[in-house]
Amino acid sequence: MKHLSGLDATFLHLETPEMPMHVGSLNVLDLPKGYKGDFYEDAKQFMASRIHLADVFTRKLALMPFDMSNPVWVEDEDIDLDYHVRHITLPKPGTNRQLQQYVARLHSTLIDRSRPMWEFFIIDGLKSGQVALYTKVHHAGIDGQAGVEVGKAIFDLEATGRVVKPPRSRPRAHNYQLGMAELATAALRNTAQQYVKLFKMAPAIARAISGLAKPDEKAAEKATATAPKKFNLFAPRTSLNVSITNQRTFAGRTISLAETKYIAKHFGVSLNDVVMATVAGALRHYLADNNELPAKPLVAGVPVSLREAGDDTANNQASMILVSLATDITDPIQRLKAINASSNSSKSTMNRFKAVILDDFPTFAAPWLVSGIASMVGRSGLVNLLPPAANVAISNVAGAPFPMYFAGALVTCYYPVSIASHGTALNVTVQSYNGRMDYGLIACRRAVPDITEIGDYMLAEHKLLMDLTQKHPSAAGVTAPKPAPVAAHAPDVEEDAPVAKKPAARKKAPVSAAGKKSAPVKAAAKKAPAKKAGKATPIKTTTAKPVARKAAPAKRAGASRAAAA
Repeated sequence: MKHLSGLDATFLHLETPEMPMHVGSLNVLDLPKGYKGDFYEDAKQFMASRIHLADVFTRKLALMPFDMSNPVWVEDEDIDLDYHVRHITLPKPGTNRQLQQYVARLHSTLIDRSRPMWEFFIIDGLKSGQVALYTKVHHAGIDGQAGVEVGKAIFDLEATGRVVKPPRSRPRAHNYQLGMAELATAALRNTAQQYVKLFKMAPAIARAISGLAKPDEKAAEKATATAPKKFNLFAPRTSLNVSITNQRTFAGRTISLAETKYIAKHFGVSLNDVVMATVAGALRHYLADNNELPAKPLVAGVPVSLREAGDDTANNQASMILVSLATDITDPIQRLKAINASSNSSKSTMNRFKAVILDDFPTFAAPWLVSGIASMVGRSGLVNLLPPAANVAISNVAGAPFPMYFAGALVTCYYPVSIASHGTALNVTVQSYNGRMDYGLIACRRAVPDITEIGDYMLAEHKLLMDLTQKHPSAAGVTAPKPAPVAAHAPDVEEDAPVAKKPAARKKAPVSAAGKKSAPVKAAAKKAPAKKAGKATPIKTTTAKPVARKAAPAKRAGASRAAAA
């Protein structure tokens, strides 16, 4: 048996029917030329030969008596692949939007805790003739970076695959679950070890806390005029910061990785800063559409990996920082600089604590209490009254820079599907893959019924930042990326994006806060020639604007990014 760390187990304890705590991805696959087989059966056979390569596929939970301590992982000797690998056929016409909506519904259901906590879905019926792979794995056993390592077990670098050595045969113990006495003894032993570890780290933790009172001279030297003038304890309240239901909505968007890197180098910021600025600009326009843009800047909760280089353990090793999205700043470049300053400040503080942040801590008698509190907070509406710590979750995961194959089929995209939570109804997770930046937007459908608009605004904001690189001086040695070849086929926007009715709460009248602020996007969209940022991909990254909206920055963005989609 293997004990879950305190951090791993937290994802179990916080899980409720309204807030499933699993993560996943959506990949669309190009079948081999002339393929005539049954891809579902081939995929199931393929997984049967690979599941021993990653612990997450073969272990399940053993719960402690009375939930007095964290559960443990035990090996499952009887894995039912017909349950874990499933087949779905989309109804006609099989559009990309239908696929994304189906993934949202699949992502809203809890994973069975009596089995290994993962599910794969092979989805066909796409009008393109391709097939999709949707995966979900419980966050208790994996974080973003560990997910990349698990991907190495199931993806290949060539269509022909690689030779995988079969698992070594072991005698079966014929234990469906461990005995009560064995589990209780293990719980007490592990709790004692956690307290000993905490006691040994106490001096280092005390030094780190006292160090916060001392100024960081290096950080002070790097401070800029755009640095946040003051620290706000709480983020402003928006419609994104409410108690959520179990209903989900999902959208995928693609932006060129080369262009994102170019923007970062041009303005002297990090790639992650550009990602946050892209989301910040989109949310600024989205909220301003309904006179909802707060005077205070929005705040993003950004996961930070604590994983050492080369550590591929399938668990969670991450913390979180809060970064101002500077949505109170009209100028996109100044907003990007302010995000960079806020991010650097938060990272500097995190680095001073990083060595003493515990991912394993004593939780004896806590599981049942934490689960009860999580359920009460979510269903009582208390989240709707308390000020939020963050308005949106934004995560950026570095993926493979080369093409990959699953069961002989080419993986064309890698859209992350993450977690929406009480108080943070929208999660934007980005995964780089083969020259792409694939954005996965997951949200509570009731809180964010028009998630495609946020995705379209992101494309418009990225285009605006690219246009501004032509008008502002760049850092020495920075050269513009070469234009991507024109796509042989761009998906039909109107066909793949059914017209949505305008939500009743949304008004057409422009807001005072948005009037001047959205102007740069429109101006840039009219001037700039369409840029093709990559090959055509099967998942649409642009969507038609709702008929009720006459101002259509997203359409202009869609036209310029159709190839990247």
